Amino acid sequence: MQGLMMDVPLTITSIIQHAESVNGHKEIVSVTRDNPRHRYTYKDAFSRSRQLANVIAGWGLSQGDRIATLAWNDYRHLEAYYAAACSGYVCHTINPRLFPEQIVYIINHADDQFVFVDPDFWPLIEQVAGECSNVKGWVVMATPENMPETQLANVYCYETLLEGQSDQFLWPELDENAACALCYTSGTTGNPKGVLYSHRSTVLHTYATLMPDALGMSGGDVVMPIVPMFHVNAWGNPYACPVAGCKMVMPGNKMGDGATLAALIHEEGVTMSAGVPTVWLNLLNHLRSEGLRVDTLKQIVVGGSACPLSIMEEFDTYGVDTRHAWGMTEMSPLGTANAAGAHRDLHTDEEFTRLRMTVGTPIWGVEVKITDDDNKTLPRDGVAFGALKVRGPWICSSYYKLEGSEAHAEPGWFETGDVATISPEGYVAITDRTKDVIKSGGEWISSIEVENCATGHPQVAEAAVIGRMHPKWGERPLLIVVRNAEGADLQPDALKSFLDGKIAKWWIPDDVQFIEDMPHTATGKIQKTTLRDIFADYQFPDA
Repeated sequence: MQGLMMDVPLTITSIIQHAESVNGHKEIVSVTRDNPRHRYTYKDAFSRSRQLANVIAGWGLSQGDRIATLAWNDYRHLEAYYAAACSGYVCHTINPRLFPEQIVYIINHADDQFVFVDPDFWPLIEQVAGECSNVKGWVVMATPENMPETQLANVYCYETLLEGQSDQFLWPELDENAACALCYTSGTTGNPKGVLYSHRSTVLHTYATLMPDALGMSGGDVVMPIVPMFHVNAWGNPYACPVAGCKMVMPGNKMGDGATLAALIHEEGVTMSAGVPTVWLNLLNHLRSEGLRVDTLKQIVVGGSACPLSIMEEFDTYGVDTRHAWGMTEMSPLGTANAAGAHRDLHTDEEFTRLRMTVGTPIWGVEVKITDDDNKTLPRDGVAFGALKVRGPWICSSYYKLEGSEAHAEPGWFETGDVATISPEGYVAITDRTKDVIKSGGEWISSIEVENCATGHPQVAEAAVIGRMHPKWGERPLLIVVRNAEGADLQPDALKSFLDGKIAKWWIPDDVQFIEDMPHTATGKIQKTTLRDIFADYQFPDA
């Protein structure tokens, strides 16, 4: 016997319909090159999305064709998100921080038909367009007076295209399993891999992220998504905010500027934001140096990399709850969220510190397990650690145009590449990436935990730990540090003394090396492959 419920497709078109009818009056504020504080409403946004849909309808595309974007977090990018996907095409967000050859690869691999480009990235397009022969047109997201000079053919002005277009458009009825978005991994090893999201997976992910112990957005929130829309759909914020009815504040190309972020928080009343640790370090540095506060801000979500305890504790002094989250491009991206801060009165200070250093518990819809080298499931005792695997309705079952990936070797599961422990209460602690694990004397060392402790030193800006060969122990940890402005005289022995008592004694790195700049991936993570190349010939002093 089946239930007698209506079979209504789960498509992101329903987000437009709901947001217009219920939350149409809520504001969207954007920083753009041609307007430092553009503001309009959800109703305005989706009216312009229909205008853009009428433009796209004249391009003669087939359902499922890919329409790409290289753009910041702003209102035009939001319009393109919905116009492309709700018309039955696939919105392919491209990370402009990738190497040019990677951008060429993914444009051609995705077979993008048209590409929407922020003016900031036009020099990049001039560089790669000749190698992207299948692209039929380049749309610059600007007004006519802000169009770049170019000799490229088939270049169009976004605002000129919209001018005179009707804001009436009948969205097609779509299969909820139809693809709506495409995002490629950063490709630190080999070519980037494409993850193809469906309408259904996106809607379910949106529901789950809105839950109180996930991201917990509501209609009373003012949300500033700093994590870029070109990377995993800004962690789903462009879908969740219209559903909840949040005012959105989009920082455009100022997403890494502490002064601009502080001004937006203060002037627009931002209550919640999401971004990677480096963003929060920039904001905290500005607040500290200027003696400012962010009294409206109540919660930040930190992901992308492990969040140092020092960031969390400094935000405590501003009355801001730091919620650590974890996920991947392959997971849409949210997998776990740490809501321990909402329940800190239930724990001792020591227990709370331990809990908040984990990435939290799986959100509804995500199932997790850890396995050993023989693929045997390990206990959830907070001690055993193994390869972290996940499954759920918004986790990729395979990569786009790629068969038989190692990550999908176990049917029905995705191997994340992380090493983790899971506590009896379900808290997941990421101890390392599989490829970054340091095995010393037959025992594993968590590079992430050592890095978090080192970053807590007041003279350290960034820290990374890699394993280097040792004749006695096999491998030993090498700590690589970028000093901050106050750290010119910081020495290795002082840093090792700082770590003593904070981590296991045998985890303390055998040596510390200082560098001027830390290499990062296109998504802002520390690039340990580059560090291993830099220190390929390194030998420990006692070896």
